[in-house]
Amino acid sequence: METLKSQQATKVVIIGGGFAGLETARALKKAPVSITLIDKTNHYCFQPLLYQVATAALNPAEIAQPLRGQLRDQKNCQIRLGSVSDIDTQNNKVFIGEEAIAYDYLVLAAGTVSFYFGHEKEWMPVALSLKSLADALDMRDRILRAFENAEWAKTEEERAYYLTFVVVGGGPTGIELAGALSEIARNTLAKNFRHIEPRSARIILVEGFNRILPPFPPDLAEKAKQRLLKMRVEIMCSQHVEQIDADGVVVSGQRIRASTVLWAAGVRPSPLTAALKVPLDKTGRVLVEPDLSIPEHKNVMAVGDVAYIIDKKTGQPVPGVAQGAMQMGRRAAANICCDLAGKKRESFIYRDLGSLAQVGRGVAVAHIGRIKMVGFLAWCLWLFVHLRSIVGFNLKFIILFKWAWSFFTHERDSRLLADKVLISAEQRQKEPD
Repeated sequence: METLKSQQATKVVIIGGGFAGLETARALKKAPVSITLIDKTNHYCFQPLLYQVATAALNPAEIAQPLRGQLRDQKNCQIRLGSVSDIDTQNNKVFIGEEAIAYDYLVLAAGTVSFYFGHEKEWMPVALSLKSLADALDMRDRILRAFENAEWAKTEEERAYYLTFVVVGGGPTGIELAGALSEIARNTLAKNFRHIEPRSARIILVEGFNRILPPFPPDLAEKAKQRLLKMRVEIMCSQHVEQIDADGVVVSGQRIRASTVLWAAGVRPSPLTAALKVPLDKTGRVLVEPDLSIPEHKNVMAVGDVAYIIDKKTGQPVPGVAQGAMQMGRRAAANICCDLAGKKRESFIYRDLGSLAQVGRGVAVAHIGRIKMVGFLAWCLWLFVHLRSIVGFNLKFIILFKWAWSFFTHERDSRLLADKVLISAEQRQKEPD
């Protein structure tokens, strides 16, 4: 059996198997290095489509692939399943429990965790977030059970409680969830029940900013808002969540009774950034050098959502999106290769490829450079970009078929309820990477 020649090659440890970490590993395929990729799960997940698993449009295996399968042909890379507990930059070691793993280069690509603005203990158990496959399955379970519970509610008040859904956060994930919930209630489940009218469900979108889709131009955000209103989504902008409990939410002093609260309002970098013992920004991102290294340790780099670096073109921080994470991963790998070849490192330059968000069935908003689009053509572009990012022709075909079937029939064939939730949200939050 062919094995890694770890004693002879430069040791590169990558923490995190998401967009940034996987891209770093792939970019080092031909480099004379021995790579150890550490992740707490055994799969790579295409996170932009997590909401489609949460809303029963796709199955988990259609947006996630095993890391070992992704890197099976890369002989200089091995996978280590585990959660990193600490990092020792002085002695070049990372720890999984008591086990120490030595490195010559370390790339921290640990991503983000959900952030409840200091209310993690109270809000996390009742307001489901969307950061992993387990989260998506939990959310799908909660949504479908709400309709089941409403079917046999004893009073109209109880029925209304189960048929009220609150989405907190009006960014791309929030509007995609709200639009999908409307589609489920108005079309998919419209004729599936005997005692309730699913179309009567309330979908409420709460955003603290004065408009939805803050990253998009105001005119596109307004058109997205009008589309959601047409889909009977209630939108509350410039409103702030003050309390979340099992009975619902309190928004700017107003109590809204709801059995299902979905959290799309905030994330923060992995707590592992603190282990580097270097300056962080107010959210916990590492203030990296232009070459993505950390101060005083050129052999340690932070990439993706854990890195804070200014885009010279806009003067703003590089956004925490997939394209930025992948570009950072490639630059980190290239700079490691520069070191090995005795060449000068290059600074990271972010290339903005545009922003896309699906608003509802057959409708999306797109902002690419000076181009702005809303409607079916934008949705076709959204579809193409996401399909292109899915690995494997078979999965592309399956997803395309499901999207086409759903478009013409309004059906979502992944409406299965799990017997139990294997991992609680609170347990997942404790995992750092």
